[in-house]
Amino acid sequence: MVKVVSGYSGGHKDNPTYEEVSSGTTGHMEAVQISYDPSRISYEQLLNYYWKHIDPTDPAGQFVDRGSQYRTIIFYHDDEQKRLAEKSRQELEQSGKFDRPIATQIIKFTKFWPAEDYHQDFDKKNLTRYVFYRMSTGRDAFAEKLWGKAPANKKAAK
Repeated sequence: MVKVVSGYSGGHKDNPTYEEVSSGTTGHMEAVQISYDPSRISYEQLLNYYWKHIDPTDPAGQFVDRGSQYRTIIFYHDDEQKRLAEKSRQELEQSGKFDRPIATQIIKFTKFWPAEDYHQDFDKKNLTRYVFYRMSTGRDAFAEKLWGKAPANKKAAK
């Protein structure tokens, strides 16, 4: 990957703050914008990574984070990304791994607002809090039960 930025997308408010987005009144979701080099990692590989780190069956948030601002979503930039995202979602639905329907939406990207600096690289700036959050919310246990130990967890365990 070339660049990963935490932020907000999908809503109606310009330049939203974390407090505004977390209130659920802006229509925005917490999002991550990934700029990548397709010669090093494919869009399909990014999608595969994404599916293995969320609960795609929960339409009301993620683990302890509740509300529309925490739901899972894929913002696509062009028709090819849309096609690949829909294909990967369909494959996940047909995998038999989940007993509930896949709730993750696939929506056309419009605008991205970077989050405040203290949200950027949170896992590096606040490693202990980040590791505690992942373990205490059930996110890691959920992913490990479905997919096995995730390579990203090795980094967090350092």
